[in-house]
Amino acid sequence: MRIAALEVQPDYPLARLTTVGVGGPARWFAEPRTAGELDDALRWARDEGLEMAVVGLGSNLLAADAGFDGLVLRLAGELAGVRKEGARVVCGGGAPLAVVVRRSRDWGLAGVEFGCAIPGTVGGAVRMNAGAYGRDMAAVLDTALVVSAGGSRSGGADELELRYRHSNLRPGEVVAEVVLGLRQADPVEVAETVRDLQRRRRAAQPAKVRTFGSVWKNPDAERTAGRLLDECGLRGYTIGGARISPVHANFIENVGDATAHDVLALMAEARRRARERFNVELEHEVRMLGDIHLPA
Repeated sequence: MRIAALEVQPDYPLARLTTVGVGGPARWFAEPRTAGELDDALRWARDEGLEMAVVGLGSNLLAADAGFDGLVLRLAGELAGVRKEGARVVCGGGAPLAVVVRRSRDWGLAGVEFGCAIPGTVGGAVRMNAGAYGRDMAAVLDTALVVSAGGSRSGGADELELRYRHSNLRPGEVVAEVVLGLRQADPVEVAETVRDLQRRRRAAQPAKVRTFGSVWKNPDAERTAGRLLDECGLRGYTIGGARISPVHANFIENVGDATAHDVLALMAEARRRARERFNVELEHEVRMLGDIHLPA
């Protein structure tokens, strides 16, 4: 099916779009490449009464086994481009953070090096104010353009209410473009910072496995979720095809044919143990897509 110039595919398997490799079919899937195609897709979903969700690189996302009864979008083309304007980097919302980090390094622009540890897109990083190694998107965001079927708005960290793993973006809104305010620096020094962060990430996080990244928000600066779950003895704990990583207890891995049900059961057990041992109520940062929720 086509909406103007945009091809829309039915019954698209979400497991192909998520890094953890879990999820049933999306009722509809499309990859808009231009602002016009994105606008067409959003208006079509509104007119058809469909829910809409954006999937970037599919990290930080758990899709329901039954799938998603709506329209899933993945931004491509100019909506995933990256260009330089002085000390600012202008990115499409679908631009992978890894590409932004690499281009910024080559241009001698510093500030976004932390993004090398975040396997997602710029738009997704703004939506959740992603961060690593003491930095987050709020620190480098100049402005973001947010669009929906009803219009658009733009703003910086204050207007979007960016705080720890939070923004005020609403369902149905898409981060179409992001402007990052960086600073001029020696490309060699920027490259060394990136290499150091990548070494630290490889040493501390699981690699070459299907996972969606950090599952839980840190309760506070002193008590990380990974440390608490480690002390609960959960490293390597397995339900079905899903396992809490033996490397880092704040990661869940798909080690077989894991289902969303397996992952949710692991999450529920982790939250229960943290509550009972430390009186801490863990809050997940992974997004849920479809008719899916974490048991109390």
